[in-house]
Amino acid sequence: MVDGASPDADSLAARMLAWYDRHGRRLPWRAPPGRRPDPYHVWLSEVMLQQTSVQAAAPYFHDFLARWPTVHDLAAAPQDAVLAAWAGLGYYARARNLHACARAVSHDHGGVFPSTERELRKLPGIGPYTGAAIAAIAFDRPAAPLDGNLERVVARLFDVRDELPGAKETLRAHLQSLVPAERPGDFAQATMDLGATICVPSSPKCMLCPLADACAARASGTAESLPVKAAKKPRPTKRCVAFWTVRGDGCVLLRRRPQRGMLGGMLEVPSTAWTEAGWDADSARPYAPAAAAWQELPGLVRHGFTHFAFEITVWAGEVPANTDPGEGQWWPLDRLADAGLPTAMRKIAEHAIKQGAVPEGGDFAGLS
Repeated sequence: MVDGASPDADSLAARMLAWYDRHGRRLPWRAPPGRRPDPYHVWLSEVMLQQTSVQAAAPYFHDFLARWPTVHDLAAAPQDAVLAAWAGLGYYARARNLHACARAVSHDHGGVFPSTERELRKLPGIGPYTGAAIAAIAFDRPAAPLDGNLERVVARLFDVRDELPGAKETLRAHLQSLVPAERPGDFAQATMDLGATICVPSSPKCMLCPLADACAARASGTAESLPVKAAKKPRPTKRCVAFWTVRGDGCVLLRRRPQRGMLGGMLEVPSTAWTEAGWDADSARPYAPAAAAWQELPGLVRHGFTHFAFEITVWAGEVPANTDPGEGQWWPLDRLADAGLPTAMRKIAEHAIKQGAVPEGGDFAGLS
């Protein structure tokens, strides 16, 4: 037990489990208390829940299971289909890693997920938190998954005032000291639920907390100030010009982004590079995918990524029906929903269509 850990860890764990049995959330990937869920379901949900809320992830979870009921099914799917089904969840490296992990489990492990943190972390896309979560929840291993909700619970319970991310290992050690020998998976989910519903960032519901009388931060009056996080750096703004390129027959030009990097492997509206400096007409024109009478559409398209804001100027142009797509591909406008466009690209398409940049009698209706 680490210095400062509760002298009655078993009692705290027992209280958490009793609370979870009564108040635990019923989630589509979760088995009832005391029963182990399908490891495939646990893994799929944990990958989806990285940087995504439960409410946003749930419909995607149901859709993935309907499309690919087993890890073998997901492994056999084309990557493009997986990326398209993921569209809207963001952080697309997760989808590429998800597919790679499914293939590894299917091909190298006979469709059976490893049961230990160490072996799980050898799989694509599985880091410390995800490995611990799967080991605990799916296999009842005494692991201590530490995400943002759990950091908050543990920082308050032990009144840890060191700044994150430097305090992570201290928090992980405190959490590990509480993990019970019996039902460690339910304990992990109980602490997740406590952070999500009771020990919330602002105005924690201490009167409803099963650990309130043992919470050091509540006793010292520091609960709402914990955990302490390093000041965020200002987000830069990156800019580009996107080329909304349409043929007279109603097809729009899309291309696939490189596998590595932002939106890797996803379809996009062709554009300049994304830079903070921005673009004028002369510097943007060489990036155009084809010769056309390009016209700038009114207004900007704005999108927010985790590390930067994104501002997009949209140029529209119509090209002859026999125009070579080069490295791109032509998509009928009425099938764009099937392209699995990431949100930023969907916003570009919606903006162009709203501005009338679609073929109509061989011209773009509504362009000035």
